[in-house]
Amino acid sequence: MQLAKWAYDLAESLLANSLPRRWSHSQRVYSQALTLAPTLGEDAELLAAAAIAHDIGYAQTAVDTGQHMIDGARYLRDVVRADPRLCSIVAFHTSSSWEASELGLDEELNEFGPAEPELVDAITYCDLTSSPGGDLVDPAERLSEVLERYGPEHVVFRAVSAARPKLMARVARVRERAEAVALELS
Repeated sequence: MQLAKWAYDLAESLLANSLPRRWSHSQRVYSQALTLAPTLGEDAELLAAAAIAHDIGYAQTAVDTGQHMIDGARYLRDVVRADPRLCSIVAFHTSSSWEASELGLDEELNEFGPAEPELVDAITYCDLTSSPGGDLVDPAERLSEVLERYGPEHVVFRAVSAARPKLMARVARVRERAEAVALELS
């Protein structure tokens, strides 16, 4: 768990004091990633690292484009020289593709592609099952909370509204994989 420990320490240094609520959320996303370890095999640690670091783009020192997924991935790539796969998972998590399109940042997002669908599904599941304060939450409720928090004029609202069916499909795929692995192991 060296990569995950490194990412945990990095995210904590960037979020814990300046953005404590974001840090609580990131810790829950990380714990959710750990529950998916049986379904991911050798990529389990990579997902755990991405989960804890997925929102570092909100940290003042990482802000560049204003799209936190791209900003976090750029910080990981350019400042701390992280593994390209880690950067890609952070760049493409949750509704990133839709938000980048809304903001005219498709080229910037493509710096980190192509996305790995199984890992993007997994981090999206972890993100959508974690409330802003770090509690477990139903993904549909989480998406509703995001829409309510941002409102119809905001880019996040438009991106999440457009992405919602695909985001819920990602969650369903992760749940199906987890159930299949659990059956195999029993």
